[in-house]
Amino acid sequence: MNIQSKMKTRDAKNNPVTAVLVSVLVMFLLSCLFLLLLAALLYKFDLSESAVKVGIVVIYIVSSDRWIFHGKDHENTEIFMGICSGSHLFCILFLISVLVKQGVSMELPKVATTFILCAVSGMAGGMIS
Repeated sequence: MNIQSKMKTRDAKNNPVTAVLVSVLVMFLLSCLFLLLLAALLYKFDLSESAVKVGIVVIYIVSSDRWIFHGKDHENTEIFMGICSGSHLFCILFLISVLVKQGVSMELPKVATTFILCAVSGMAGGMIS
């Protein structure tokens, strides 16, 4: 008998933890890419503060939408996995922000709004997929 035939393949359907980790990694990389693009646009076109704030919100929403890059990988748990992915993305972004600024300098309503944006966008991506 062939050993490979005895081994079970591990994919996102069999291991949801891996699916969430891959989703969060891709979402983080998308966030970094879009933030770099926004910084370049800010430098090149001298954007206003309100335009930058809108750009950041759009980046959170777009990078949290799992359906853009993942598709349907779970039969019954798309919404929950989307919320988990969006929440994990928020945690990573928040942790990096705290490490870079050497402390929490944002107000609680802004932190809560950012968390809700990430989680709801992930959930919407899960519903669409």
